[in-house]
Amino acid sequence: MAWSGPGSRAYALVAPTSMGARLTPAGRRTVYESELFHMQATSAESNVLTIAASLGQRVKVLTAFVQKSPVARFIQNDLRRRGVEFEGPELPQGGPWGWRHQFNIADSGCGVRGPRVANDRAGEIGRILESSFYDLDTLFDREGVRTLHLSGLIAALSPATGQLCLELAERAARAGTRISFDLNYRASFWAGREGELRELFSALAARADVLVGNEEDFQLALGLEGPETGGRELGEKIDGFQAMIAEAAGRYPHVGLFTTTLREVVSADEHLWGALLYENGSWVQLPPRRIPVTDRIGGGDAYVGGLLYGLDRGWTPERAAQFGWATGALAAGTWTDYFMPADEEQVWSVWKGNARVVR
Repeated sequence: MAWSGPGSRAYALVAPTSMGARLTPAGRRTVYESELFHMQATSAESNVLTIAASLGQRVKVLTAFVQKSPVARFIQNDLRRRGVEFEGPELPQGGPWGWRHQFNIADSGCGVRGPRVANDRAGEIGRILESSFYDLDTLFDREGVRTLHLSGLIAALSPATGQLCLELAERAARAGTRISFDLNYRASFWAGREGELRELFSALAARADVLVGNEEDFQLALGLEGPETGGRELGEKIDGFQAMIAEAAGRYPHVGLFTTTLREVVSADEHLWGALLYENGSWVQLPPRRIPVTDRIGGGDAYVGGLLYGLDRGWTPERAAQFGWATGALAAGTWTDYFMPADEEQVWSVWKGNARVVR
């Protein structure tokens, strides 16, 4: 699909998601020895949408909330603050052992100590999302959506959410909406469901216009052949990714753009950060540069958010990737899983390496 600038469609980005809360120890301490925690509303997909929302575009998450839950109200208030619209029912909790919003409990790491993440997702209301929760006729046919963003995290959450992603992709394709799919493979989600999810992910990838993932994602989620995954030098990762995409482009000819971030961890406080992008036989490489890191979670989501924002603005894929690199670096420098840019100038200053004061 040719990239073009904003049109008459109301929403720049729409994504299904399961909203939850993250608890992070204050002062970069470990979870097990902390008394004070910062709570934020979070999901990978809302992290992506926050970039465009902060820069004035209309975006919406399709989700569900627990009725009368203070956590649900906290999440809704936070989405409003970020400018992210939401649609979805408020469903009864069903008693103390009923539905709730997931909790992500994660420290930020510090120096030579890497971050540790613990997910508490029992009873997660996002596992029962289905298309009947939403007015898709109004969304796609009357209001209009320019890009639908899907993530492997929501696709693999349950059979119901997988079916929702497939139905949304089909509706988007009929409406001429671009589809972005971030593979986001997670072994714990796939345990015992490998065949089912491989088929689902392949079907979603076949419909995508933008396909995001690292070597492990492409091999484990789509079954592509490739080199061994694991801790290797960035140069080897680049070679491996390029070989992988050559095979993926043949298998998924509908995909117009493949991309991945490049990350080498120097310490919890400093990473080498880059990106690769492939479009129509041409490669764009953003060589890894050193960036300071406050909290690494959400950097990849912000890269995708910046990339999709740039594509929606009608920029070349290379310029969009540069913008995404900078929004990813900005997100890694914050305590939250998302970043809210003040304006495009702020983002481009990061790409240019200009951290001078603006008065």
